[in-house]
Amino acid sequence: MSESGPVAAEVVSPARIRRAAWAVVAVFAANGFMFANWASRVPTARDALDLSPSRLGLVLLAASVGALIGLPLSGLVVERLGARRALVTFAVVDTLGMSVIGAGIALPSVVVLVVGLVLAGLGSGVWDASMNLEGGVVERMHGRSLMPRFHAGFSFGTMAGAGAGALASWAGIPFGLHLVIAAAVTLAAVLVAVRSFLPDAAVGREDPPESSSARAQGRRAVATWRESRTLLIGVLVFAAALTEGAANDWLSISIVDGFHAREAVGALGFGLFVTAMTVMRLGGTALLDRHGRIAVLRLVAALALGGLLIFGLAPNLPIALVGVALWGAGAALGFPVGMSAASDDPARAPMRISVVATIGYGAFLAGPPLLGFLAAQVGYRHALLALAVPVALGLVVVRAAAPLEPTAATTTLGE
Repeated sequence: MSESGPVAAEVVSPARIRRAAWAVVAVFAANGFMFANWASRVPTARDALDLSPSRLGLVLLAASVGALIGLPLSGLVVERLGARRALVTFAVVDTLGMSVIGAGIALPSVVVLVVGLVLAGLGSGVWDASMNLEGGVVERMHGRSLMPRFHAGFSFGTMAGAGAGALASWAGIPFGLHLVIAAAVTLAAVLVAVRSFLPDAAVGREDPPESSSARAQGRRAVATWRESRTLLIGVLVFAAALTEGAANDWLSISIVDGFHAREAVGALGFGLFVTAMTVMRLGGTALLDRHGRIAVLRLVAALALGGLLIFGLAPNLPIALVGVALWGAGAALGFPVGMSAASDDPARAPMRISVVATIGYGAFLAGPPLLGFLAAQVGYRHALLALAVPVALGLVVVRAAAPLEPTAATTTLGE
């Protein structure tokens, strides 16, 4: 970094790193807030459009399709635009999509809802890759395991979003108006937060293409898909994303239907899940620094497995909520630790995060329809017991997340 001159010295100052860290937390929180405003009111969408479990699963699939359109290209997009401009651009796409979702419920129209979900998935997917890349840079500069705390920001956002959804449902606010207001608040928060991001040129993400042609970038992107460690980390993130994403899509409706509860109770149950995730993510930095990635990933897998079994088999709602809390704690760290592992080598981080995130979002592609079809046979709550399979899969490949040896570039950034 010595060739970067005064700009680099200013960027890596402790005060600038702290500001950038809080900015990353803010954009993670905004992403979670926007998503949870939708997720907490899935029962409203189901009822407004009279969707069966299998049709609801197919409708929810649209967001994953959108994400999988954008994610394979997100590494190239971030390298060309920089994390800041990529994030803002696709935050606009995400919030626009959420507003279209609201219109789809208000009309009501399944087609409009699906268009909105595709746009929201596309925007959220590239937004996700951009904020994880920025988080990886700040984490390396800080020298500690900060990614769980960044993802705790997402969880804080989902807690706020779930609370807003419960309040909107209780107050009888029309779904369309609710989502438009949430989208406006989200976009305003993003525009303020990204002003404190680290300049792209100072961390090796320069916009001018002189040193790397589009063809060379394309070759690097393809080569990354052949790296065995990156693919195994992707499998780990796939399992974690499915375990977490199933709660996003199905938990509130499982509580409503499984225990004959009101929609507001389902939203609060989802809030309990994300609260448990938040607590674990806040404590994740200390756990990872003390015990390492592998031991911590095994711990959270055990918590997720136990929580899923309790929720799926509980005879009443209070016991099921104990399972929800354990499930949330167990789902907390797989995704952020996978992103940290993909970011170990800063020179390859954009492409590797793109690959890992694409594989991870495959969980959101496979999960909704498969669980929806299964729910049509055994009910929403019992269908979630199938998640024990990806939890076990994550345990099999957990060692792929072991840290790489520090490189000279990482050491320089850490200083």
